[in-house]
Amino acid sequence: MKVKLKNMVCDRCKTVLKQELDNAGINVLSIELGELTVMDEAHVSKGILKEIAERNGFEIIDDQNSILVENVKSILIKSLDSLKGLQENLSVILSRELRTEYSIISKSFSATAGITIEKYLIRLKVEKAKELLQMSNMTFAEIAYSLDYSSGSHLAKQFKNNTGMSMTAYKKVQNWNRKNLDKIV
Repeated sequence: MKVKLKNMVCDRCKTVLKQELDNAGINVLSIELGELTVMDEAHVSKGILKEIAERNGFEIIDDQNSILVENVKSILIKSLDSLKGLQENLSVILSRELRTEYSIISKSFSATAGITIEKYLIRLKVEKAKELLQMSNMTFAEIAYSLDYSSGSHLAKQFKNNTGMSMTAYKKVQNWNRKNLDKIV
């Protein structure tokens, strides 16, 4: 049985869900960001999977638009650490990975998520910038470069537009207000 999951955004999510399913005696065939495949067995129902998923902050999704949105999010989150090395536009990557025209992907994402793919990616980049400001000694220019910005000032402008504060001010505050990647949209 294969189900699509919302809010699964990292390897830790996969580990937690796998452990919970193992504890429940459910044979996991594969688990990827946004997708779970378990052995079809008499004691395994969608209701049991739903209960375990929801207990751990995930949601089983059935409608095609929501599935597409979660697939887009998974691809963007996975590519976040390698944006600088990408040789293709994200629109080309999304179209290829999802085997769908980008215009369809974009319209469906906007209608379902209430935000464009581009604005979602900006929010992801800002959250990644927050993490790098907190956890690394990288300069603003190095952070901008790693997130594929053309300049540090471009990142700084988007950072301020999304957080309401400059990167310098954010780095100085002790009460960092970071969002979980699954809570961005």
